[in-house]
Amino acid sequence: MGMIRKAVGAIVFQGDKLLIVHKTKINTKEGKQSIKGEWDFIKGGVEAADRDLQHAIIRELGEETGSSEFRIVKQLEEKICFDFPATVQEQIGYVSQETTMFLVEFIGDINSLWPNDSEISKATLLDVNRVEEMLTHQDTVDYFWRNVKEIKLTKNR
Repeated sequence: MGMIRKAVGAIVFQGDKLLIVHKTKINTKEGKQSIKGEWDFIKGGVEAADRDLQHAIIRELGEETGSSEFRIVKQLEEKICFDFPATVQEQIGYVSQETTMFLVEFIGDINSLWPNDSEISKATLLDVNRVEEMLTHQDTVDYFWRNVKEIKLTKNR
């Protein structure tokens, strides 16, 4: 039984747009390694210093966007779970990842977003229907559609 990486992620919305980021590096045991760019929701590993998952996602949002202007709406019940490919397992020392997802509202100015983390080359707000085309991982797209009702409900309240 290998190590499971505990992670947090966020489906971030502003109005009827969603925030996704372009990731060009991953953290490995040897430091950051370049990868073929992928578009994803903001996600990252939980760190020892994080008090709880909420603290972890706010920290991660800050690192990946340079902003602290976020409001956690709720923690989504379904987690995103997947196994890493063998090559990646070797690099990072984890077999699989379990990501706790949050629904988060971005209450700042999109033009103020400036990733602090060299893993991220770009953060952008897109219409919901564009997000599906842009996301690199099919499991993330599937997760999004399974949970999109919650997003819609929350926004209209």
